[in-house]
Amino acid sequence: MANKAATMRRRSPMRVLTLTTNEEAPFMTQQIEALSDRGVETTVLAVPGDPTSTGGRSPVDYLRFLTHVRNTLDPSYDLVHAHYGLVAPAALCQRRVPVVLSLWGSDLNGSIAPLSRVCARHCEEVIVMSSTMARELDVDAHVVPDGIDLSTFAPRDRDEARSAVGWTEPGYDVLFPYAPSRSVKNYPRAERIVETVGDRFREPVRLRTISGVPHDRMPTYMAAADALLLTSRSEGSPNAVKEAMACELPVVSTPVGDVPSRLADVEPAVVAESDRALSNGLEEVLRSDRRSNGRRAVQSLSLDRTTDAVYEVYLRALGTRESPSDRNAVTADMRHE
Repeated sequence: MANKAATMRRRSPMRVLTLTTNEEAPFMTQQIEALSDRGVETTVLAVPGDPTSTGGRSPVDYLRFLTHVRNTLDPSYDLVHAHYGLVAPAALCQRRVPVVLSLWGSDLNGSIAPLSRVCARHCEEVIVMSSTMARELDVDAHVVPDGIDLSTFAPRDRDEARSAVGWTEPGYDVLFPYAPSRSVKNYPRAERIVETVGDRFREPVRLRTISGVPHDRMPTYMAAADALLLTSRSEGSPNAVKEAMACELPVVSTPVGDVPSRLADVEPAVVAESDRALSNGLEEVLRSDRRSNGRRAVQSLSLDRTTDAVYEVYLRALGTRESPSDRNAVTADMRHE
């Protein structure tokens, strides 16, 4: 990665219009805050409508958003950063400033994948969360996983954490850090696996579903839990897994996104496809009663380092790099093959 002295050769401040489907996404808000320390002023526009309603957002909501973007984008902005494939068309409805597109993972799967791929071809720069995602595109992409605030996500005293979250009864607590309504996370499978494992223990094995809590509370839940269970159908580079690693919480997961490579050298940890293998792995983790060595494996994903990588992408989009290098070299050290 280019050193910080090189990245400072730019006009200041840089103004960015960020488009998103979720203005409260913790990894995005953390990134924006970290970018502000590098002289980047960000305005966030979110698609109107309620994504949690029965019908979700409608095509009309996205058409309204397109108009809102065009009306907001005045000459003071340097570039547009579209977070998620569904907002890429709104970013590309203008050609006055360059567009950086960040794909989150689910936007390269299912019905919106073709839209994401087409839009990626017309953006100046594209950011993806994993090498697997990069291979799904027919354009070059920067591999920049979301960074982790290692000062916030760190090991804590388990007894104190259990007391703080009220998990004081005997037994085992398996953390599922998503809303059950998010179908891609496959909550019914998590329930099934924990129920199977619970039949093998004398003490209760509880599935703890945590969502909608302040992000800075999650390290306490991770310290209190015995394992994190990820049963997602698809992912890019799931933050919950990296945050659990930083907290030394063992992870049991399906082989989605970059999880297999992230957990390759982590113990205890289990990556498996079948219900049987996931159940056996979770049982083994719970019986071991050990924390993982995952924190060492995520040191390269500190928020500071990944923010530097995103900042470099901005500079490339603006054409201010004095000696542009190969796109993939910018974030090569963010990868974990």
